[in-house]
Amino acid sequence: MKNLAPVSGIHSVRAALKFGSEGVAELWLERTRRDRRLADVTDLARQAGVKIRQVERAELDTAAEGANHQGILAWVRIPAARSEQELATLLDGLQEPPFLLLLDEVQDPHNLGACLRTAEAVGVHAVIAPKDNAVGLTPVVCKVASGAAETLPYFQVTNLVRVMEDLKERGIWLTGTAGESDTDLYAADLTGSLGLVMGSEGSGLRRLTRERCDRLVRLPMCGQVESLNVSVAAGVCLYEALRQRRMG
Repeated sequence: MKNLAPVSGIHSVRAALKFGSEGVAELWLERTRRDRRLADVTDLARQAGVKIRQVERAELDTAAEGANHQGILAWVRIPAARSEQELATLLDGLQEPPFLLLLDEVQDPHNLGACLRTAEAVGVHAVIAPKDNAVGLTPVVCKVASGAAETLPYFQVTNLVRVMEDLKERGIWLTGTAGESDTDLYAADLTGSLGLVMGSEGSGLRRLTRERCDRLVRLPMCGQVESLNVSVAAGVCLYEALRQRRMG
């Protein structure tokens, strides 16, 4: 379906309906399946006025492209990235210290989708990325994000370095990740107003992006592998930030 992305699985479809039902174009249900959890999600769809279709399992298998759809799939509209002006409005309206994720030229849609899913799970207020040399919100991104692309504000900006300077003027502490840093992630204070800055899959943070960070931290690596996939590294850092912020 043009300009639509499949979100499959009971949990992901429920999240899409609960937090962004206006973006759900249609719900597909396996024709022969009977399940209390499916019925609950179907009720949510009816309450939201979403069109429901009964389909064969083979159609779900094809649309889900190998994902475990559990007999249910939602077609969601691909959201548009937001602007720098909208970012300022969001930050002005926050009633708590900002918690942001900045992605510097992440180009793999699976990585972006995974970053969005984790960022939404830990309560990040916004994800910020450059317009150039970075993947946008594509069907693959939305599918991997499992509903997070529709609920988590995603901003694409013309000049990431300039935006970083604006964030610093707002008192947001920018923490970048770099393997050569002397500071261990778990020794860094990740509470308060925070922007976590992650580099691209291949080269990491660009020089200018790195220079705008207030500090750099490294993930401890105890084996032979030199680095982690950016979505995995983002997950480690985001959950450490969440741990610290919940403690206090």
